[in-house]
Amino acid sequence: MGRDDAAAPQRGRIERVGATRERILVTAERLFAEHGVFAVSNRQIGEAAGQGNTAAVGYHFGARTGLVRAIVRRHAEPIERVRERMVAVIGDRPDLRDQVSCLVRPSTEHLAALGVPSWYARFSAQVLADASLREVVLDEALASPALRRLLAGLHRCRPDLPAEVVDERDGMTGQLIVHLCAERERALAAGTATPRATWRDAATGLIDAITGLWSAPASSAPGDRTNTTSDGGVG
Repeated sequence: MGRDDAAAPQRGRIERVGATRERILVTAERLFAEHGVFAVSNRQIGEAAGQGNTAAVGYHFGARTGLVRAIVRRHAEPIERVRERMVAVIGDRPDLRDQVSCLVRPSTEHLAALGVPSWYARFSAQVLADASLREVVLDEALASPALRRLLAGLHRCRPDLPAEVVDERDGMTGQLIVHLCAERERALAAGTATPRATWRDAATGLIDAITGLWSAPASSAPGDRTNTTSDGGVG
């Protein structure tokens, strides 16, 4: 028996394990997107993925955070490739819209490539709604060199605003991206109308909105008492 023949059983086992992990990841992403991360049990995921062993999910991924992290990493690589390319093209150009484009388009291009139906945008919205799981996603995102470079570029080119306003608009930006993408993905899966015809057009609308958001002056710092007119209206 040759060396290749002796290694064949091991290769076969590795391929089977890889295929099992992939089925579990795809199934978990769909179920989490549709029902919520903590509304679905490992048993339900295993059964839907065709696993007779009810402990298969825990065996391959450990705790729920391990499964969520694996799903995020499964999508992170293609998104990172697009972002690296875009960031390299704009370089250190101090243009707010270019920087925002590099923030938005890698994700929308990836969602377009997934086809219909897809579940990653809705999965992301479900995960980011949970404080403990949000940290998992943020840790994975900030491991991206291209994203760290992009965020530094955004910091340099956005208007000079109070720190609390910057924090507020950071949150608004994330919410806009995550939830607009999730709503569009849901509509496409259901076959209902969407405001924009393509993911590329949807990204353009998002870039317009976020650029406008960051360009707007700050009327007052969060927490300041709202001014009112004598007749009770807002001034």
